[in-house]
Amino acid sequence: MLTMSTVAIPSSPADASTQQASAAPVTIRSAQDVSRIVNAGAAEGSNARIVIAIALGGVFLDAYDLTSLAYGIKDIAKQFALTPVQVGFVSSAITFGAILGALFGGYLTDRIGRYRVFMADMLFFVVAAIAAGLAPNAWVLGAARFLMGFGVGLDLPVAMAFLAEFSRVAGKGNKAASVAAWCPAWYAATSTCYLLILGLYAVLPEHHLGWLWRFTLAFGAVPAIVIILVRSRYISESPVWAANQGDLEGAARILKRTWGVDVVVERSTAAVAQPRRASWRNYGVLFNATYRKRTILAAVIGSASSFGYNAIIFGLPVIITSFFAQGPLTTIVASLALNLVFAFVGGLIGVRTAPTDGAWKMTVLGHSLQFASLIGLALIGKPSGGVLVVVAILLLGGYLFGQGFGPGSHSMTYASLSYPTSLRGIGVGFNQTLVRTASTVSLFLFPVLAAALGTKVFWVIAIAPLTSLLVLLAIRWEPSGYDIDGEDYRDANADANIGQRLSA
Repeated sequence: MLTMSTVAIPSSPADASTQQASAAPVTIRSAQDVSRIVNAGAAEGSNARIVIAIALGGVFLDAYDLTSLAYGIKDIAKQFALTPVQVGFVSSAITFGAILGALFGGYLTDRIGRYRVFMADMLFFVVAAIAAGLAPNAWVLGAARFLMGFGVGLDLPVAMAFLAEFSRVAGKGNKAASVAAWCPAWYAATSTCYLLILGLYAVLPEHHLGWLWRFTLAFGAVPAIVIILVRSRYISESPVWAANQGDLEGAARILKRTWGVDVVVERSTAAVAQPRRASWRNYGVLFNATYRKRTILAAVIGSASSFGYNAIIFGLPVIITSFFAQGPLTTIVASLALNLVFAFVGGLIGVRTAPTDGAWKMTVLGHSLQFASLIGLALIGKPSGGVLVVVAILLLGGYLFGQGFGPGSHSMTYASLSYPTSLRGIGVGFNQTLVRTASTVSLFLFPVLAAALGTKVFWVIAIAPLTSLLVLLAIRWEPSGYDIDGEDYRDANADANIGQRLSA
C-alpha cells in the first residue's frame, strides 16, 4: 500500500488534470471517483494512447477481414463455379457470424470484462484467416468467413469500450474523437488490403493470379498475431469497468500502470450505490425512457450507413470496371485511390471535428453528401464519355468522403457514447447486431440487384442515407463532450435513494 500523503478526489476534470500532473497520490472511494480521473485524461507519457492504438488495431482487423474478399470474389466464383446466390452466401457469411458475435460479445464485454473478450477475438481472427486462405471449397470458405465474422462481432463492442473508457470526456482527443478514430483505422485497413492486392498482383505469375485471394485472406492472421504478442506489455482492463465491479484496488493498479496516476484506495464507511451489473435484461434497459430515442437513432444511423457503404465498397471493383472497361490493375489502383483520397481523408476530418462540431452536425452533412452523390450516379447510369466517367468517379468519391467524416465516423460515436460503462457493451452489441443484419442483407442482395438493375441499383442504395437523415432531424442527440458515464452513478444513487425511502 502507498504511504505518501493523499489528497481528496477532485470535483471537476480541470482539478483532476492538475492533481494528475502533481506527485501527490489521489484518493478514490468509489467507481465514480475512478470515472472522474479517466474523464480528466491520462498523464503525459502514460500508456493510455497505446491502449487506444491497440484497440484501433482490432478495428483494423475487422475492416481488413470484411474487405479482403471484395476483389477476389470473381476469382472465387470462377474457381468454385458459384451461382449468383452462392456468391451472395459466401460474401455474406462473415456478416452472419458478426450478427451472432455482436449479440454475445456485447453481453460478455459487460459481464467478464473488456480484456478477456478482446484477447479471445484475436484468436478467432488467426484461426479463421488461415482456414479461409486454405479453403478447398466454397463450404469451407463460407464456414471460415462465418467464424471470422464471429470474431468481428466480438471485437467491435470491446474495441469501442476501450476507445471510450481510455479517453477524456472533453477537449482535444476526447471520447468522441477517439471513437471516431475507428473510421480512418477502417479505411487504412481497406487501403492496406488493396495495397497488398496490388503488390501480389505485381509479383505473382499470371497463371497463379487465382491464388491472390487466398494470400489476401490469410494475411489477416498477421496483425492479429502481432496484437497477441504485445498484449501483456500494454493492454489492460478498463479501470472504470473494474471499479464498477467493486474492484477499486484493481482499478487503482490500472490507473497507475496505464494513466500514470498514483492512486490510494480509501474504502468509505457509508453505503455506496453500485452501477447496474451485466445482465441479459439490460437489453431491455436500452429501450427505457432515458435510452429509447438514443437507441433508435444509433440503430438507424448504423444500419443505413452499413447498408449503403457495404454495397458501395463491395461493388467498387465491379463498378469501376464497368466505368473504365479496363483490366484488373486499373480497378485495383482506382479502388485504392478512392479509399485513400476520399474515405480515409474524410475519416481524419471526422476525428478532428468531433470535439468542436460534434457528431450530429457532421453526420447530417455526411448523409446529405451521400444522398446527393447516389442520386447523381443513378442519373448518370453507365457513363458513355470521358467527362461523365470523371463525374461518376468523383461522385463515388463524394459518397466515400461523406461516409468518412459523417456516418462512418459517428455511427460508432452514437452506438458507444449513448450509454454509460455498465451498458456500453450491450449497447454496442445490440447496435452491431442490427448493423450486421443490414450488412448481410446488403452483401447478399447487391450481386443480385446489380445483375438485375445495373446502375439503377443506386436508386435503391439512396434510400439508406435519406432514411437516416429524416431520423436525425427528428432526434437531435449530441453525444460529443457529454459525461455519459456519469449516468451510471446518477441512476445508482437514484435507486439507492428510492430504496432508502421505501425502507423508511
